[in-house]
Amino acid sequence: MSFFVGLVVGIVVGLALIVVFVRSENARSKLRTDLAATVAAFARMTVEDSRHLLAPEYYPSWVVFSQRQKLNWLNSHLTKIWPYVNEAASELIKSSVEPTLEQYRPIILSSLKFSKFTLGTVAPQFTGVSILESDSSGITMELEMNWDGNPNIVLDVKTRLGVSLPVQVKDIGFTGVFRLIFRPLVEELPCFGAVCYSLRQKKKFDFKLKVIGGDITSIPGLSGALEDTIHNAIEDSITWPVRKIVPILPGDYSDLELKPSGTLEVKLVQAKDLTNKDFIGKSDPYAELYIRPLRDRTKTSKIISNDLNPIWNEHYEFVVEDASTQHLYVKIYDDEGLQASELLGCAQVQLSELEPGKVKDVWLKLVKDLDVQRDTKYRGEVHLELLYCPYGMENSFTNPFAKKVEMTTLERVLKSSGNGIADAAQTEREVSQKKREVIVRGVLSVTVISAEDLPVVDLMGKADPFVVLTMKKSDTKNKTRVVNENLNPEWNQTFDFVVEDALHDMLIAEVYDHDTFRKEYIGRCILTLTRVILEGEYRECFPLDGAKSGRLNLSLKWVPQPIYRDSQ
Repeated sequence: MSFFVGLVVGIVVGLALIVVFVRSENARSKLRTDLAATVAAFARMTVEDSRHLLAPEYYPSWVVFSQRQKLNWLNSHLTKIWPYVNEAASELIKSSVEPTLEQYRPIILSSLKFSKFTLGTVAPQFTGVSILESDSSGITMELEMNWDGNPNIVLDVKTRLGVSLPVQVKDIGFTGVFRLIFRPLVEELPCFGAVCYSLRQKKKFDFKLKVIGGDITSIPGLSGALEDTIHNAIEDSITWPVRKIVPILPGDYSDLELKPSGTLEVKLVQAKDLTNKDFIGKSDPYAELYIRPLRDRTKTSKIISNDLNPIWNEHYEFVVEDASTQHLYVKIYDDEGLQASELLGCAQVQLSELEPGKVKDVWLKLVKDLDVQRDTKYRGEVHLELLYCPYGMENSFTNPFAKKVEMTTLERVLKSSGNGIADAAQTEREVSQKKREVIVRGVLSVTVISAEDLPVVDLMGKADPFVVLTMKKSDTKNKTRVVNENLNPEWNQTFDFVVEDALHDMLIAEVYDHDTFRKEYIGRCILTLTRVILEGEYRECFPLDGAKSGRLNLSLKWVPQPIYRDSQ
């Protein structure tokens, strides 16, 4: 009997072990299959997939995403043919850059030319190539290049005092991306009509200046002036969107030349929470704005003394050549008088993010360096209003008084009458020497509706808030009634302001807490009048600057009364 019991138990245990083993093998097989599928999925991942999987801040600093392919084969061949490339490229670069050097020649110099120019014996190294998606009319290629060369470049510098100095440019270190455009594509070898080349991105460009047989510091300011001139010459002669065209086949390639595509209207409104760089008092901030960092295209604001929350309300206009790739750069400096200004922070706006013909109101966080992506330190913010208008855009502007009127693009949009189409480029060509400046005059109605979530100010855990409205240029003020013991007050009071120059004025709404013997500041919001002029009327809830919490509900309405004034 025990034999049969043991046999049955043995069979059951054996079957159980077989079942467990089979299930284990099936599970392991499934794990191996899933792992293989996962590995295959990772192998198919693109750069964009990786960025969606994890945010950039979760990657270590040494992880760099690149879509560029390696070019070891090109580097080896370029090293062999470099002596011949040196001869051809040296003369090409010299003839291209020398006129621009003369154009940006410092005022202390009477002449600035190359006496020697060769690229040396060290060939550049191409670290990657990528093909950009483009239309069917051409091919766009970008080459990333590093070059630590030993060129023989000597500048013949002559000062206005009659002193002649041979200045050597040495220890050049360069990293950048060159763009090649093959266009148009044709049915004749080599299958494209022309090649355009340009410096798409200048990541690093370092060099040293040395006077042969002398000291460059013997002439104060010469070294800095020459460095600025060289940088400006490269920026203006070859840096994108500037491009050089090399015809391959006979034909007309004027459509490939650099042409302005529109204008960018920028209103520098204000900045807040700037870093204090002064030991005594506060910083004296001013701003520099540019799209291309050229001397005649950089705009500089006025200096606001001893203020970390400056209000500028200044308007600038920039020429745009390529809205798809260009940026607007803003740099805030602390003025140090006779000493060099100190950078407080910088920011940039990609022009491709702007909707043509629409005003965009932006607050930009300032960073120490635009090339450093992970600067988390708070350095303040800058407030801009932006309007991009491409040339040829139908803005329906008609001047009722005269055909020859000079206006900014913003003024043309604001003064649209619906009676015609004005071509911006044609308008600029028709401007006479006597200019007329548009003044947008009207009545601004401001309704202070309510406030929300105001911070506690009084000892009893409440506040007695009221609002003061101020037009900045005229200093006209109006005040609401006081609402006692309320952090979410309602006023529903309307005030009218006669505004003489709305394009250059602004509304300041300040919230205070009322006390018996004084008033305590809570926060404010600063509004330009651009939006209400464009839209006629709008309502919005604005956050209070300078307050821990709180929002202010306002309704604005504009009734225009435009006039014109003549100015020389």
